Amino acid sequence: MTKLITILDTSIGSYNMGDYIVVDGVRSQLKQILPSADMFVTAPTHEVIAEHSRKMIAQSEYAFVAGTNLLNSSQNIGGGSQWRLRFKDVMELRDLILMGVGWGDYQGKPNFRAKFIYNKILSKQYWHSVRDAYTKEKLAQIGITNVINTGDMTLWGLTPDVTSQIPVAKGKEVITTITDYRADPKNDELMLATLIRNYEKVYLWIQGHQDEIYFDSLSSEYTEKIIKIDPSLEAYDHFLMNNDDLDFVGTRLHAGIRAMQKGHRTLIIGVDNRAIEMQKDFAINVLRRSNLAELETIINGTLDSMLTLNFEGISQWKRQFIDE
Repeated sequence: MTKLITILDTSIGSYNMGDYIVVDGVRSQLKQILPSADMFVTAPTHEVIAEHSRKMIAQSEYAFVAGTNLLNSSQNIGGGSQWRLRFKDVMELRDLILMGVGWGDYQGKPNFRAKFIYNKILSKQYWHSVRDAYTKEKLAQIGITNVINTGDMTLWGLTPDVTSQIPVAKGKEVITTITDYRADPKNDELMLATLIRNYEKVYLWIQGHQDEIYFDSLSSEYTEKIIKIDPSLEAYDHFLMNNDDLDFVGTRLHAGIRAMQKGHRTLIIGVDNRAIEMQKDFAINVLRRSNLAELETIINGTLDSMLTLNFEGISQWKRQFIDE
């Protein structure tokens, strides 16, 4: 019988290329963990799940929820959340397994609806993998304790052997990102001005659908000196792989992690809970945007890319699925 694996895919219907980076990491890891799986199929999270997808999930040996900021203290039924769950979904979906999933933002204690929904649909048999200690704490507040803080799957391949090969000294050129939904023109222009002053060339990758509109609204004193890269993951990967003496400095977390995967010195400008919490847990290079006065000193100094990943926890999570 065909072994079916479902990925609840957070990139379906997403304007954010970061979701595609996350799901790429999920697929890569699952293919290593489950090499004998016959078929990987997907179902949406940002859009309504159809009857066919619910049946497919029910027939799957495992159903994994791909990472990103999917969980929320005020999770609703029917809309208003990243995870578009209807009443029928909550009643029928069972045994979903989190894989590198994080909490939406810094929020209060999860409400009754969130507690009811997540306890209904998430597996009680398997360990869940979450992105950071903050997410693990939030789940514990609603009684879900079969949780391991593995970090985001996009980090799992960044072993000491890999990160030790990333340069520690500043490159000649830099690629940056900005974040439309965390707009801060004053500080974003300060970041761009600092990069222009300290690198021979500055490039911009458009990760989110509205990023370019926001970027173009900033002062032309800075934007006219920056070269745009096409807003596709393929274009970004090609650029990273064909430019050696290149740093990443920008506000998009997964653009930064992708740069690390391709061997580039990276500093993420922290604008939300994701980068800040992953810095606390795993020592990713993050500078809070409120501290941008320090940026010039940091980029001109040495920057170590070694991480403090929970490799024991990652292995524990993987082992529960490895084929005998």
